[in-house]
Amino acid sequence: MLKRGEFAAVIFDMDGLVLDTEKTYRIAWREAGRAMRYDLPDAFLEALTGLAIDAVLREIEGFCGPGFDTSEFNRLSAACWRDHVAAHGIEVKRGFHALRDYLDQEGIPFCLATNSTLINAEECLRLAGLEGVFAALIARDHVERGKPAPDIFLQAAATLDVAIDRCLVLEDSSAGIEAAARAGALPVMVPSALPVEAATAARCRFVLNDLGELLDLMHC
Repeated sequence: MLKRGEFAAVIFDMDGLVLDTEKTYRIAWREAGRAMRYDLPDAFLEALTGLAIDAVLREIEGFCGPGFDTSEFNRLSAACWRDHVAAHGIEVKRGFHALRDYLDQEGIPFCLATNSTLINAEECLRLAGLEGVFAALIARDHVERGKPAPDIFLQAAATLDVAIDRCLVLEDSSAGIEAAARAGALPVMVPSALPVEAATAARCRFVLNDLGELLDLMHC
């Protein structure tokens, strides 16, 4: 059960939490790697979930070794990603619409806080039909450090004008949960990849299967 008095605002992550984008990024990175004659294993790409793009590129560059052309990889992966979403779209994760409607009805403020750049976040939301849904959008460009640093969530709380310890942060990744915990928020995890590490689960108020389960807890 999640009592209304436990929180005053909700902060949503985007990739893997509101939008089913994590798999689209992995597809693009894998295809770009293949085009450059690098094999990027699934387990390696899944471990990048929740990281900001600058951290992702550092990890891929380190994995591929000397001679890796980061600029070319960026160009190819962006093209692969746009081809994929043009053909398949971007799905909204189960339970988001109902939860958003509930927050609106109850007058509970909410915003989006993402490790993606602002231009990428706005494009993803538009492609998923969620343009204009979030009154406030805090992106990687707006802070000095991305997740797992707490900066993005601290900025989100300041934007909402709500104390961070009164903010319910909804995340799908260990990096996001770490950032939320370090910020002093109330972390709730809806994992986009299993299993969830014990240390990550221990930081969470709840670990749920989807956003619909969170709405059920709010109605208890």
